[in-house]
Amino acid sequence: MPGIDMRKIYNFYPVEPAPSPDALPTGGNIYYECTECGQIVLSVPRIKTSCECGNLSGHGGKLTVKDPTKVRVVSGKLK
Repeated sequence: MPGIDMRKIYNFYPVEPAPSPDALPTGGNIYYECTECGQIVLSVPRIKTSCECGNLSGHGGKLTVKDPTKVRVVSGKLK
């Protein structure tokens, strides 16, 4: 979500072992961190969202990833 630093709301932890870029997991507590711009986006966004560089974008429960090799999968928990 542009303009919102998700790190102020959640603690993020890398998913281990790191999933393959060809099979990125999704779920309510799974987030993608764009390694290009550093922003974090929910893997199943309900509202329109995107990262700053445009690698991650989506809404309505679907996320488009332009370059999966530039994504780190993390799990998020409320602080």
